[in-house]
Amino acid sequence: MSQLTAEQSRITLFASVSLCASKSLFVAAALAAVAIPDSASAARRVAGPYDGIWTTIFATTRGHCSSGYSVPFTVAGNRVSSAGGGRVSGSVRRGGSVAVSVSVGASRASGGGRLVGNSGSGRWSGIITGDRCSGTWRATRS
Repeated sequence: MSQLTAEQSRITLFASVSLCASKSLFVAAALAAVAIPDSASAARRVAGPYDGIWTTIFATTRGHCSSGYSVPFTVAGNRVSSAGGGRVSGSVRRGGSVAVSVSVGASRASGGGRLVGNSGSGRWSGIITGDRCSGTWRATRS
């Protein structure tokens, strides 16, 4: 009977250790789930105040370039990139100061300005279809 009791003791000890390990694993998994935010809340924390798609309309004040053409761009965090209609690159600083370069075909322009809320404005210069031009731009966020 003492042999059976020793065997029962080992089984009880094994079951106890296994149960304890299972509980620890469950607790660790639960803590990890609470500590790791879902991707939507992580995106909310990382999103910058100027994130979104912006439509920019350019006006020419110097040179023989046409006015009124627009280029869409995307702001994500502090980066500016194309939202279609050309190659756009640049950056936005914390206070809304923006610097952007745009190229569409053989035309290239760069500019700077400021974004505030859902709008922005600034100045640009470049070579558009062979003509050196400059002017202003206005942007609105969709």
